[in-house]
Amino acid sequence: MKIGLFIPCYVDTLYPEVGVATYRLLKHLGIDVTYPLHQTCCGQPMANAGFEGEALPLVKKFEETFNAFDYVVAPSVSCTAFVRLNYQRLLGEAHECTTAQKAMDVVEFLHDVVKVNQPLGRFPHKVSLHNSCHGVRELRLSSPSEEHIAKFNKIKDLLQLVDGIEVVEPERPDECCGFGGMFAVEETAVSAQMGIDKLNRHIATGAEYITGPDCSCLMHLSGVAKKQGKDIQFKHVVEILAAGI
Repeated sequence: MKIGLFIPCYVDTLYPEVGVATYRLLKHLGIDVTYPLHQTCCGQPMANAGFEGEALPLVKKFEETFNAFDYVVAPSVSCTAFVRLNYQRLLGEAHECTTAQKAMDVVEFLHDVVKVNQPLGRFPHKVSLHNSCHGVRELRLSSPSEEHIAKFNKIKDLLQLVDGIEVVEPERPDECCGFGGMFAVEETAVSAQMGIDKLNRHIATGAEYITGPDCSCLMHLSGVAKKQGKDIQFKHVVEILAAGI
């Protein structure tokens, strides 16, 4: 099983430690992982802003870069969801998309494919779990509260393999934090208030850290925390899974 590691552009630029932690964790688990150096943005920012035509060259580039791998793994639920749900439509029926169904967030890959059940790192802290919208409703990393189904949370399942950790969830655990690319730009006041409300619910758990599967949500919440002068720290879930490894 050969894995192509996709590190989204904003992760590479702003949170390179998340990419490093993802690679280190996959290698620790004995997975054959390669990081293609010529990879680029997946095209999500352009497409979400309404410029799908400008995203198409990046879609084709992604397909060329990763089509030889068995899976494409990324530490970003939003980018993974964009690839999986939109690539075939953007390429059109005349071009079969081989990467759409291979694309997986690192959490679902470790949980559903690798089926990790061995002890991972050590992180002796109380952590509040942030369930990003794309992860909940598009990748099904956890159960949406609006559906009357048995509760599950793949992120929490993995975190509980970490020694010393205490995982908690805020009130209204799958409510949006207010980040959303163009939404955060065009509806700044609404986005900011949603972030404030979500941050306060996380802080109310008494956690030392907030974690989640998407750096974009964590970036939004950490910005709110900084402006509000709130004393809480942030780590991507894969950084915690790899802590001490």
